[in-house]
Amino acid sequence: MTRAVRGAIRVAEDSAGAIHEAAVRLTAGLLARNGITAGRIVSVLFSLTRDLSSLNPASAARTLGLEEVPLFCLQEADIAGAMPRVLRVLLTYEGEAGRAPVPVYLEGAEALRPDLFPSGAA
Repeated sequence: MTRAVRGAIRVAEDSAGAIHEAAVRLTAGLLARNGITAGRIVSVLFSLTRDLSSLNPASAARTLGLEEVPLFCLQEADIAGAMPRVLRVLLTYEGEAGRAPVPVYLEGAEALRPDLFPSGAA
């Protein structure tokens, strides 16, 4: 059964190192919390807010053994008042029936989904 799971993380600063660390942490968290192996991933879509431009997060995800997975990155819509320095991901994978996807929101990005994190933290 094809599934998709979302996640987001606030990035400390616009630097290659900070974006790399955030992308690895977020992607690894999604894989671990959902029991997903690289062979079950269909594709991964990353987006970055306009204030993050020092690194494509797909290059960081490749370090997790995702060399054969289609990865894509785009710029998030520039919405007035939106949370700054956010890296988002949409991971599509072949999952198990009856096992709901578990989203991962880190470093303050929980505030983007008050429906999932009413207190603002995971």
